[in-house]
Amino acid sequence: MHLLDDLPTLDKSALFELLSQRFNNEEKKLSQIPNPQMLHDAPKAAKKIADAIREGKKIALVGDYDVDGVSATAIMIDFFRQIPYPLHAIIPNRFSDGYGVSPNVLKRVDADIVITVDNGITAIEAAQICKERGMELIITDHHTPLETLPDAYAIVNPKLSSCSYPFEEICGAQVAWLLLGLLKKELSVSIDMKAFLDILCIAVIADIMPLTDINRAIVKEGLKILMSSQRPSSIIIRDFLNKSSITSEDIGFAIAPRINSAGRLEDASIALEFLTAQTTNEAYTQFEKLNTLNETRRETEARTTDEAIALVNKDDDIIVVAKEGWHEGVVGIVASRLVDHFSKPAIVLSIKNGVAKGSARSIGNINIYELIKENSGFLTKFGGHKMAAGLGLEEKNIDLFKAAINQSALTLNPSDFLSLDEVVGILPSSEIDFELLDLLDSFEPYGEANSRPLFLIKDAQIVEIKYFGKDKSHTKVVLKQFAHERKSIELILFKKTLEMPSEKKLTCSYRITKNEFNSRVSAQLIINKIYNY
Repeated sequence: MHLLDDLPTLDKSALFELLSQRFNNEEKKLSQIPNPQMLHDAPKAAKKIADAIREGKKIALVGDYDVDGVSATAIMIDFFRQIPYPLHAIIPNRFSDGYGVSPNVLKRVDADIVITVDNGITAIEAAQICKERGMELIITDHHTPLETLPDAYAIVNPKLSSCSYPFEEICGAQVAWLLLGLLKKELSVSIDMKAFLDILCIAVIADIMPLTDINRAIVKEGLKILMSSQRPSSIIIRDFLNKSSITSEDIGFAIAPRINSAGRLEDASIALEFLTAQTTNEAYTQFEKLNTLNETRRETEARTTDEAIALVNKDDDIIVVAKEGWHEGVVGIVASRLVDHFSKPAIVLSIKNGVAKGSARSIGNINIYELIKENSGFLTKFGGHKMAAGLGLEEKNIDLFKAAINQSALTLNPSDFLSLDEVVGILPSSEIDFELLDLLDSFEPYGEANSRPLFLIKDAQIVEIKYFGKDKSHTKVVLKQFAHERKSIELILFKKTLEMPSEKKLTCSYRITKNEFNSRVSAQLIINKIYNY
């Protein structure tokens, strides 16, 4: 509780100062995106692709089944349609192909050039197969490279030690988009690279990239373009959200999970067909499928989360849980739920035929990728970055791996476990008005490295508790923040029912969002975490 003890009481100007400190320099504009030529191997790759197009060669693209990979693939497809030039695009199936440009996927590829997006940095074996078959491999990725790199014609990845691109925290779709910017120049075609930002901003948000520097500019502009783009998928997203402006949180909470659900539960081609649909009818049909899959994903995830919580050893610093029969497609989300629940990094593994596959999610300042890498002797495969990773191992090694990674975690600083989106202060109820909503709006987009500020309510008097929603699964709490206040405020707790505590007091953190309903705008106070319950 020490975090809550000496929090400042804020007014609007103090809050403005506090949020301004997150951006120590001038805000970047789109025109300040560093030249993609600075990306190692990118000019070489663009030239090779342009030559292949001029020579009428066969080009194949291998993407990935998460939002970033599907978005990167969709942007590539759209670009090639506009040239126009045929592109054979494949997104691996999580269940039958596994991740990335695998030997399995290459069986279906007949091409002169193979390009990867959002994968490939660890594809040593696939690179070898491409060489043997006389296919030139161009890897574009943003995941952390291993010591040994694939033997490819070109590797475009801002995380390579040989890469001088000044901002390395970009997602796979951004790497692909930057490469296409160079390809556009090579081919001397007039394609508006800004028109892809509606899809690109979804990838940046969904892949939890820090919303600072150029990412901030891309997401800000992308959300505006999303509001006006005539791309059928963007029209459907607008209709679905039905708001006068779309925020990064709308994408993160409502759109990204739907796009993700295809690859998690069935096949990412459904999401790809949505993003690349050429009529609104087609986009609508695919979006309906995504909606249905998302419902199934929610049910599967809720059931798995309950089972996973029951298996957690609360004394471990790094949670590692595994079970036969868990759906491989939801282990990543379940890991995120465990992180929220226990405030510790979590690894969730699904076991099938003696083999465990799973996902890791981190918290605060803990680099889960490095911890996994340190103990990779127990693993058959792994990859990822600081906040999220994927891994595979034999079932018999799970307990050994669990013990080893927890041993490694003993050296961690306890403060590294603190979630970075901590509470900023206490806000008197009188400060919560339209002016405050405008102030908070001015620091959008919120997300990784610019989290929506959390405020604290301490020992507030609960006036009443009500339940709402079709199955009465959400809670509305009416309370008085300070005894002397006449004004009461309403807070909402989604997906949980809160009983009235015996002393009728509440201490919690909350965030403030803008609620639009029947074209009326109001401040919505959403409970983030309850402390004394």
